Amino acid sequence: MLRLLDIFFAFLGLVLGFPLLFVVYVVGLFDTGAPLFRQERVGRNQKPFTLVKFRTMRVGTASVASHLADAQAITPMGQFLRRTKLDELPQLWNVLKGDMSLVGPRPGLFNQTELLNARQRNGVFSVRPGITGLAQVNGIDMSTPELLAEMDAKMLANLTIAGYFRFIFQTVMGGGRGDAVGK
Repeated sequence: MLRLLDIFFAFLGLVLGFPLLFVVYVVGLFDTGAPLFRQERVGRNQKPFTLVKFRTMRVGTASVASHLADAQAITPMGQFLRRTKLDELPQLWNVLKGDMSLVGPRPGLFNQTELLNARQRNGVFSVRPGITGLAQVNGIDMSTPELLAEMDAKMLANLTIAGYFRFIFQTVMGGGRGDAVGK
């Protein structure tokens, strides 16, 4: 049932959001020259997939978790995109393709071994990663891997249709702060 909701809402979001996606893309051309950011992430059953987002950091920034990245690498447009969570919109394509869900654990990087191990212990890899979830709306990011994995497991054990919609609504209404960026 949740997969059908994912497909429906991802398709609807891409169609209705196309004008906004197009404007952000064009502005991104002037901001970084390469408005889309692609990065290999850990997916369901620890299989790799390519995550797509709007670029918020300068081209050439190290491929590390956000909390380890240099805050100076974020562009002015990137700050706006992160604050409004518009940088996440292209992930609707990942949802439509089946790489992700709207609600689930945020996909980590393969070099985040502490997070990968914690998620493995907590059985988190049995589901598709998501754009938002319990940890995100509570401001828990990848800088606290054990806590994040525990929150992901808690969310998955208790996820209902009502919870699915609640997490989406909380995210759209500004819940959570997103991934912290280093100094």
